Amino acid sequence: MALKLVSRSQWGARAYLTPNGATPYSGPRRGVKLHYLGTPYSDRPHEQCAAYIRQLQAQHMDGNGWSDIGYSFAVCTHGYVHEGRGLKRRNSANGNTTLNEQDYAVLMLVGSTGLTKPTDEQLHGARDAIEYCRKEGPAGDWLGGHRDGYATACPGDSVYAWVQAGAPRPKASTPEEATVALSDDDAKKVAKATLTIDGVIANPNPATAKKNTHISLATAARNIEIVTRRTETRLAALQATVDKLVSLIGSGVDTKTVVAAVEKAIADAVIKVDIDVTGPGAS
Repeated sequence: MALKLVSRSQWGARAYLTPNGATPYSGPRRGVKLHYLGTPYSDRPHEQCAAYIRQLQAQHMDGNGWSDIGYSFAVCTHGYVHEGRGLKRRNSANGNTTLNEQDYAVLMLVGSTGLTKPTDEQLHGARDAIEYCRKEGPAGDWLGGHRDGYATACPGDSVYAWVQAGAPRPKASTPEEATVALSDDDAKKVAKATLTIDGVIANPNPATAKKNTHISLATAARNIEIVTRRTETRLAALQATVDKLVSLIGSGVDTKTVVAAVEKAIADAVIKVDIDVTGPGAS
C-alpha cells in the first residue's frame, strides 16, 4: 500500500525548539519501536485527527517541557502517518537518550481504554511507517515495543502482540459464500425447470425423480453441458460458413456456385447431435 504521509505543515505543527529539537541521530537506527497513548482514546473522524496530534504536541512541549512532540511518527486509525520528529531528528519517546538514539518511535493512536485495538487501516499505516523508516531512515530490521528495554506497559497488549508477530499486514477480507438451504420442494422445481433445456429430457428414471432430487439436479447439469457443446459446435460451423463466403467473394465464381456452396455450408452448420444421456455412453 502507498504511504499516506501527513507532513508537519499539513497537520499544523508548531515549530520545534532549538537546539534540542534539532538534535540529529548520530548513526543508523537499529530498528523501530511501537507506542500507544497509554490513556483513554476514542476514535474520531479523520478531519479531527490533526487537531489531536496538535494536542499531543502541546502536551509534550508545554506539559513535559520537551522541544517537540516526542514521536518520530504517529499513525491514526485511518492509516495516515503523521510526521513527528521524522527520519533525521532524534525522538524523545523511548525512555532515555540511549533508547531514543537506538530506534525510531512510531505511535499508534490507540488507548489503554476505549479504543484499544488498532484498525486494519491503522495496521497498514503502521506497517507503511516501519517500511519507510527502514528504507529512508535508515533503520535495521529490529522491531519491538516501548516495553522492550524500558519498564512500561506501552504499547499495550494488542499492539505488542502484533509487533511480536512481525507486524504483518491484515489479511484482505473476502465475503463468505452465502449458503442457501433449498427445501426439497424448491429443489424439485429447479430440476423441473432445467431438465428440459433445448428439448433434452434428462432424468434417467422419471419414476424416481421425486425421491432422488440430487440425481435429477446432477442430470440437469449434464444436460446443460450437452446444450453448451451443441451451441459451441454450431457457432464453429457458422464461422466456417463465413470463412467459405469470404473465400468465394471476388474469386470469379458464378452466383449459382456461390449459392450452392452457401446452402451446403448452412446444412453442415445445422449439426444434429443426438446424445442419449441415459445410455452406456453417458458420463
